[in-house]
Order: sequence, then C-alpha cells, then structure tokens
Amino acid sequence: MTLAHEQSHRIAHVLTEALPYIRRFRGKTLVIKYGGNAMVDEALKRGFARDIVLMKLVGINPVVVHGGGPQIGQLLERLGKTSEFIEGMRVTDDETMDVVEMVLGGLVNKEIVNLINRHGGLAVGLTGKDGDLIHARQLLIERNMPELNAPEIIDLGHVGEVESIDTSIIDMLVKGDFIPVIAPIGVAADGRSYNINADLVAGKMAQVLKAEKLMLLTNTPGLLDDQGQLLKDLDLKAVDSLIAGGTIQGGMLPKVKCAVDAVNSGVPSAHIIDGRVEHAVLLDLFTDEGVGTLLRRR
Repeated sequence: MTLAHEQSHRIAHVLTEALPYIRRFRGKTLVIKYGGNAMVDEALKRGFARDIVLMKLVGINPVVVHGGGPQIGQLLERLGKTSEFIEGMRVTDDETMDVVEMVLGGLVNKEIVNLINRHGGLAVGLTGKDGDLIHARQLLIERNMPELNAPEIIDLGHVGEVESIDTSIIDMLVKGDFIPVIAPIGVAADGRSYNINADLVAGKMAQVLKAEKLMLLTNTPGLLDDQGQLLKDLDLKAVDSLIAGGTIQGGMLPKVKCAVDAVNSGVPSAHIIDGRVEHAVLLDLFTDEGVGTLLRRR
C-alpha cells in the first residue's frame, strides 16, 4: 500500500469512527469551558475555532464559556496595579472590576468571536449582563482560624457566584444557528457587576440548558491517579473517593466539584480534557479514545 493509500485509509477510518458520535450528538447542546493554554497558543486557538465551527456544521449546538485570568493579570500589571489573591481568587475592587469587564467582555470575548467567524462560524459574544443572562450575588468565603471563636468572613469585592441564569437569549441564538460565546460576568439585583469563575458558570450553564455534555479544557491530561496515570472513565462514587483520599486537590478540586454538580443535576456526562492537545474538543467528542477524563453516573 502506498503512502497516499495509507493516508486515505486513515482518514476514512477517522470519519467512520466519528459517524456514530455525530449521529448521537446531532441536535444536542454541549457547553465548553475554554481556557488555559488553548487560549494563548496561536495554533491551539485556531484549532479550537475550527472544532467549534465543525460541531455546528454537523448539527451540534456548542455554547462556549471562556476565562481570561492571565490576560486580566497582564493588563493590571501594565497599569501598575498589583493583583492580590486569597484562596486562589483575585480580590476585585471597583478599579479591578473595570479591567475585568474590559478584558473578559471586550478583548478576550471578541477575539474568540472573531476567530470562530473567520473559520466559517456565526458567533455572538455575550456577558452575563446581555439579555439578563447571569444573575449573580457576591461570593463571601469563610476561613477558620484557630485563634478565632468564629470563622473569618472574607470580602473579595466584585467576586461573585451564580444566583440564576435566564437562558432566553441563548435559546434564541441557538435556534438562529449562532454560536454563543459567554464571558463569566454576572450582575446583581442592585446593578453591581461580579466576576465569576468560568468553570462555575459553564457548569451552571450546562445544567439550565439541559446540555448533553459539559467539557472543561485544562492544562493537564485530565484526572490522574497517585502514580500520575490518566483516569479515563470515572463514576461519581470513584470521584468522591479520590477527593477524600487527597488524590484530587488544589486547583483541580473546584473544577471537579463543578463537573460533579453538573452531572448530579442531570447533565449526562462531564469531561475534563487536555486543552494543550490540538483539536482536543473533536478528539474527545468523536473518537473512542478521547483525550481526558470522563465523569458520569453509572
């Protein structure tokens, strides 16, 4: 068999492997949290845009929620403003919130929209303020200190959590064959803006949209065991055991809890996938092997 024939055979195999997945997910909504290296590496950015466009062309409805922490930090540094973090969350005063809205709702959101549109899609950028999409409330965290009789309540400023989501504008865009691209900024009843963790927004969005899948792009291969080996398929009981045993900890813990909450709320499966792999979304969606960890109920 010649090299050309081998390549043709390989392409045909890939297409036939993808066919049952295309049939299965056609007409379904998938929520994809976009972040990490996939947002800064130029080749990965182009690959992600093409993946999203292809999903739409074969009849799947992708909804993208993106982060932008590094970009926010870079602009704050250029403005001479030092970032302060408490338990991994950025303390966000009024001035910092202005920068967050500028970066997330403007620079980052519009770059993603532009990339998808340049590759043949019809993307529309939103923040939680558009169409009354994301209702937020302030996030207050408790820190237990041995020397205190009661937990310390820490005010992070304009850091929020999702109170509710009105999907009307998303439903309208999806029915019009548009691809929603959402910046994780919410608004409270008093009109104050809040920066919300993008994983949390994606998880809540998957729940209210009754999505078929939640996909979280990360800078790791997925969930790893104690020996550093990839765990490809986990049920929720196994996840609980890994958390209790300390295998899942640190920055991965809130991401996993967000995925578990989504599955517990009716989303059939959540995927933590390696966003450093080119075309990671398509590989995880349309191939038998995938490129990350699948979480689901048994």
